[in-house]
Amino acid sequence: MSYIKKIPNSLKELLNVYSLAAIAMLLALRVVLGFFANATLPLFSNTIKISGAFLPIAVAGSMFGPIPAALVGALGDIISFIIAPTGGGFFPGFTISGFLTGMIFGIVLYKNKISLVRVIIAWAANMLLVETFLNAYWLFILYGGETPYLVYLSARFISVAVKCIPEIILILAVTKLASKIKIPRTLRKKV
Repeated sequence: MSYIKKIPNSLKELLNVYSLAAIAMLLALRVVLGFFANATLPLFSNTIKISGAFLPIAVAGSMFGPIPAALVGALGDIISFIIAPTGGGFFPGFTISGFLTGMIFGIVLYKNKISLVRVIIAWAANMLLVETFLNAYWLFILYGGETPYLVYLSARFISVAVKCIPEIILILAVTKLASKIKIPRTLRKKV
């Protein structure tokens, strides 16, 4: 399936009640994992945060496509902030990052056989574009530009290097398991 056709096809997933219920559960899981399945590594002066919140976004992307996964990413950020605000006011930059993360995983993994190469491509695109350059820029803006952008960027590169192998293995394992789940695509008519 071409990448352009994946967007309208993923919009159709939102019309199915079963898919919508599964997407809502993945959204709830994204919020819960964002709170409880994360840790900051003190060895790297608290610049590296490991979190499991990316897994439901990757699963939503592989099962339902770019639009539902983007909604899981963006709404997960908003709901997490509403439930437990951290560090001041709401900053929409990270919501945009969550949206783009879902789009990337959905475009690369949706309606394709889950393979190590595809997972590495999705992970690398997300890490390079969103987690490294864009999130470093959001941090630069958020903290008023006092620290040079390259400082945030170098910290993000270190973070990506530390997280690459565990995250790729987790995405591959979880999306392969999720690909075995069969979601009914239509409601059966009663006769």
